[in-house]
Amino acid sequence: MKNVILILSVLAIGFTSNAQTTGIKTLKKVMELKITREGGANGASVAWHPIQKKYYAAMAGNASFQMGVFDAAGKALHKPDQEIFFDVRGLWYNPKTKTLQANGYNDFGWTEYKLDSKGMPVSVKALYDEVMYQPDEQSVGTYDPKNDVVYFFKTEDGNLAKHKMSEGYYDDDVILHLGYKNQAAMDDEFTEDNASSKSNYNPSVFYTGFKGSEIGLLNSVESKIEMYNIATGFKTKELRLPDDAPVKDFLNFSFANGIFWLFDKEARIWKGYK
Repeated sequence: MKNVILILSVLAIGFTSNAQTTGIKTLKKVMELKITREGGANGASVAWHPIQKKYYAAMAGNASFQMGVFDAAGKALHKPDQEIFFDVRGLWYNPKTKTLQANGYNDFGWTEYKLDSKGMPVSVKALYDEVMYQPDEQSVGTYDPKNDVVYFFKTEDGNLAKHKMSEGYYDDDVILHLGYKNQAAMDDEFTEDNASSKSNYNPSVFYTGFKGSEIGLLNSVESKIEMYNIATGFKTKELRLPDDAPVKDFLNFSFANGIFWLFDKEARIWKGYK
């Protein structure tokens, strides 16, 4: 019996040591945002408005779908007929203009929301339209207020397309080394950069604002969130998701107010992890 206890103790120490050396944090669910009306199979994006102190959760697919509006604790504030007014893909708060902005499907362009006195969306104003200011029709934009640019994940090569907020037009690529922590690790693989791994990632990308880990991507194959240094393009952190997290390989992933959001399509709930 003593031998069994000793073996179990050694194993427990080994598991603890391994967890400490890997340094990979497992995220926990901290809140939920419930979409209360039918319409739309996919969640587009979630944005946090720091002045309104509200979350805005957009469905993808049609301008008549619901825009969920929630307080800081996740309580629904919107009426059942609250519409989104725009076929949203990426949704973000712009601190320079103090407004919610979005990019749309295909060549719908970019838009800006007008809110009423209660913080409910009442209309949209076109920022850039009639041109596809993004890499492809389903691109999800994310705003970097520090550099005043919008990033999009490029499914053809796994890098980021950078668009100037002031003009909308493509400016340059941000090179990502998907899955790699440094150049030595990449060289050891003897493989073309991003060639074999780009399909592992949900194309929704998000600017986190975390120094040295500015870009967040969902590795939908391995159910983890990877953080990348925007200056070097190398991975700096990994965040594990719980086994029951609703991980999807397309849309249904977002980041807002320091929380990663995954949309449960069956329950129609944005689940927040931190």
